[in-house]
Amino acid sequence: MRYGEKEVLKGVDLTVRRGEVLALLGPNGAGKTTTIEIMEGFRRRTGGDVSILGEDPDGVDEDWRARVGIVLQSWRDHQRWRVGELLEHFASYYPDPREPGELLRELGLAEHAGQVCQKLSGGQRRKLDVALGIVGNPELLFLDEPTTGFDPVARREFHEMVERLRDGGMTMVLTTHDLHEAERLADRIAVLIDGRIHADGTPAQLADRARAEARVVWDQDGERRTQLTDDPSRLVWELHEKLQGPIPGLQVHRPTLEDIYVRMIREGEAA
Repeated sequence: MRYGEKEVLKGVDLTVRRGEVLALLGPNGAGKTTTIEIMEGFRRRTGGDVSILGEDPDGVDEDWRARVGIVLQSWRDHQRWRVGELLEHFASYYPDPREPGELLRELGLAEHAGQVCQKLSGGQRRKLDVALGIVGNPELLFLDEPTTGFDPVARREFHEMVERLRDGGMTMVLTTHDLHEAERLADRIAVLIDGRIHADGTPAQLADRARAEARVVWDQDGERRTQLTDDPSRLVWELHEKLQGPIPGLQVHRPTLEDIYVRMIREGEAA
């Protein structure tokens, strides 16, 4: 993807498998939203091939669009509609929609069904965005920063809903800056840096690729000792043999997704 002379995406090579949740991570300006918009059919690419549900999203018909749900990063249309009426109106466009009232209850919006959209709080509006994205019961759902503005309780409820949708077979592509969210929801994580996919795999596979080291801490000879290792199990076994029994004060700190992600960003910037 180019904007004039600026190359924003430099050959993104990515496959999303049916029934999985893929989290797309990357720093601001990496090209995440542009990538998502191309896959959604909202933006015309300047090169390459894209196939979504068996079709090129550049020029698809309404039947294809009915199979795809979209939760945009920011959306403020239909401000004067009432929540319940808007959701019922959207549901009427789909051949097999979810029941609007049940969906409002799932998202904690049932008591706001008669409220005008512009009167909703930021978090409530975000829940409505999600409801509008899934009311059509899509096969594939795009979620661009879906929990922005959610409080901790609303975020947990949303995560539980995503897990139910995944268990029901829905495929999802998620962009987020919340690494805990990515780690909880995603089957697979792709890291986009400077217009390219820098890494792609499960959190465990990304840790291995990044060669992230675990930190082992223990007490020995009256001192607190620390050692970094890429094989903590072996180190603990060796300590057990050396000390001939339980290891005093043993702690094993494995790298978090945040540790791995920050390391990849730094490596990508240095390349």
